[in-house]
Amino acid sequence: MVNLPIEDLIEQRIAIAIVGPTAIGKTRLSLFLSDFLPVEIVSADSRQIYRFLNIGTAKPTLEERTKVVHHFIDIRNPDEYYSAGQFGKEASEVVLEIFKRGAIPLIVGGSGLYIKALCEGLFEEKYTQQEKIKAMKIRKELSYLGREALYSKLLEIDPETAKLYPDKNYVRLIRALEFYLVKGLPISFYRKQFSSKPKFKTIYIGLNCNRDFLYALINKRVDEMWKNGLVDEVKDILNMDYSPELNSLNTVGYKETIEFLQGKTTERVAIEMIKQNTRRYAKRQITWFKKVANINWFNVSATNFEQSILSFISNFLKKDLYN
Repeated sequence: MVNLPIEDLIEQRIAIAIVGPTAIGKTRLSLFLSDFLPVEIVSADSRQIYRFLNIGTAKPTLEERTKVVHHFIDIRNPDEYYSAGQFGKEASEVVLEIFKRGAIPLIVGGSGLYIKALCEGLFEEKYTQQEKIKAMKIRKELSYLGREALYSKLLEIDPETAKLYPDKNYVRLIRALEFYLVKGLPISFYRKQFSSKPKFKTIYIGLNCNRDFLYALINKRVDEMWKNGLVDEVKDILNMDYSPELNSLNTVGYKETIEFLQGKTTERVAIEMIKQNTRRYAKRQITWFKKVANINWFNVSATNFEQSILSFISNFLKKDLYN
């Protein structure tokens, strides 16, 4: 273990967050750090929360999860709703419990909204009983609209919130529009009034690299996913009577594989589409994290970058605690 003032660290409640685009090596870095620091990992990935979605989400293996404690993996079935607000509330309590156990919470993920909800707090919409009835009717009406139509509507009435959903998540778009139509004001207005003092401090470690290097990592990962049984994984999920229309399955890797199984595309095209859509997703992640202040960036193509991060964390903690 690195020589750190653990007791002071716990008292100061300092967590570490590893962020960055998909396929860049966040999980690998977290496991490396676990060899030197007393950590428990808090997964901040909006898809790894789902059971059965393993290969397509690049979920840590059972062996890796045996090596170090992981939280918020396999906590919901594919057809169960789970919001960033729920995650922020529940994960915040888990983080405090980790401190009590004398360990460092290591938050790992590429879901920007989940990271924000946990480390900064996120406004959660609440309705009165009468508003709930109105919301149900509005939700039903909005469900007839397509993703692009919903996004265009939200962009008109609440561009600030629309920009939070670059992936055009269907459920989130409906909830944001529904909230506006129920309350009469955009959710961004309420978020600005919302004040939540973080219950702990966070050191942000960001992983980056040049575009060609990242794209090579993405292509390699997709090829490995396909080779390691992504098609069989999707077959198994569908054989459990989960609808291919589920929001959890309407994501990169799964939607393309489903189209392949439905005979709508060829294997080669499916693989190439997964690579292309993953690259697009990575771009959106990079755009999100570039807007976050206080991220300390490290290039994963640099020699011994993991050791540089370890040294940075050690020096940062000592400086933060004693200055």
